[in-house]
Amino acid sequence: MILLLDKTARANAIKGVAGMRSFFYWADAIASGASAKQSLYHKIIYKITTDSEEIRLLEEALIQQGLFASLEAVSLELKKRESPDAIEIKTSGEIDDTAFDMDNGLAEKGIALKKSADSDDNGSSYMADDFAHTKTSTSGAPRYHQANPAPLQEDEKQKERDFRKKLNQAAREVVADSIHKKVKLIVHRPDYDQEDQQEYVRLSKELMPIVQQLARKTLPYLEHELASDFSRNRYYGSKFQADSVAYRDYKYFAKKRPPSESPSLVVGLRVDESASMSAFGRLEAAKRAVIAVYEFCQLCQIPVLIFGDTADVSRLEQMSIFAYVDLDKPDASDRFRLMQIRARSNNRDGMALRIMAERLAACPQQTKLLISISDGQPKAMDDYTGSYAVADMKQTIQEYERKGVAFLAAAIGQDKEVISGIYGKERFLDMTNLHEFPAKLVRMIARYL
Repeated sequence: MILLLDKTARANAIKGVAGMRSFFYWADAIASGASAKQSLYHKIIYKITTDSEEIRLLEEALIQQGLFASLEAVSLELKKRESPDAIEIKTSGEIDDTAFDMDNGLAEKGIALKKSADSDDNGSSYMADDFAHTKTSTSGAPRYHQANPAPLQEDEKQKERDFRKKLNQAAREVVADSIHKKVKLIVHRPDYDQEDQQEYVRLSKELMPIVQQLARKTLPYLEHELASDFSRNRYYGSKFQADSVAYRDYKYFAKKRPPSESPSLVVGLRVDESASMSAFGRLEAAKRAVIAVYEFCQLCQIPVLIFGDTADVSRLEQMSIFAYVDLDKPDASDRFRLMQIRARSNNRDGMALRIMAERLAACPQQTKLLISISDGQPKAMDDYTGSYAVADMKQTIQEYERKGVAFLAAAIGQDKEVISGIYGKERFLDMTNLHEFPAKLVRMIARYL
């Protein structure tokens, strides 16, 4: 983390420096019981800069390399251990210890005093400084230090409401001329809490090494494309690729890519949040796969759109869309929103696919990939089921494939034959082995680069 922060600071002309001494002070603060993430700011980041925009650049660098997630995992591990955060001062007098159960009758009498977790490099504490900057104002409201994040301000809340309103309007416009035009639709922007952050750390802990390894193998190809050189996996071009023939998708050629051309891939991930997803560990497998795809796309700088959906929550909300990660408003905290994926009610697949496919079709990227993670066939009230629902899904797929959107169906349930019949064998991924699901899905996305 120190090396990455130093490299990022130099690349962005940030003048501050945090070196080995800061690293030792940070490690000492953690050993004394401080939060690894909070003390990172006091001991490292604020030594480099206190400018909010420059801090954001440093944070993004850590997030893209998966180091923040690793840090959360370390923090959780440290909490399980007994922290050596007390020192013992011997006293000359007697202390009444009858209330304590002493295993060793010869133990010396003492008083345990805790060292401040955020003690400064020279032994002073940040506690006094923090206290001074959180005194209440004349109106009684707390005042916040610039370096400490304040609660969400009213203008930020209004921006979030406006963005959610925009998502709702766009989604309703997409389905206005379809069979879903009378369906009452609400697009949600889920929030997250500390439990979601902890769950993300738990699920991502074993995934990140795999994702990082796949990203390291993929990045050279992506960099090759972004340079003014050859772009692989094309239906026609000036260079034949013999190694691509094994895939039998006719993308056997490479062509010159001008340096001004945009990145080649945008990914959409649709998650079925029907009630049946709660069975047989499917929900956790879906979350793990979504985390893997999200982190892989972040590492490779691939735009990603992740929505969940369910149907028939109530008569006033017949279709629910959950916008976890959006192309128009990427946020480092989106990874924690993903933990709000739930098994809820029914599923109206065709409507969800249409809304997401329309978003992808408008993107400038050459390859637009929409992956649907589902465990069953479509079924929603009143009559969205059987051949009627299947025909709607097939029509949606055909319509948006003509607009350049490629579809893949990742089946993780008992209806994989039905799903294969709907999407077609060429668009079907059998993900019966849930343990291998995340890595397989990421490899499939890498194939499209």
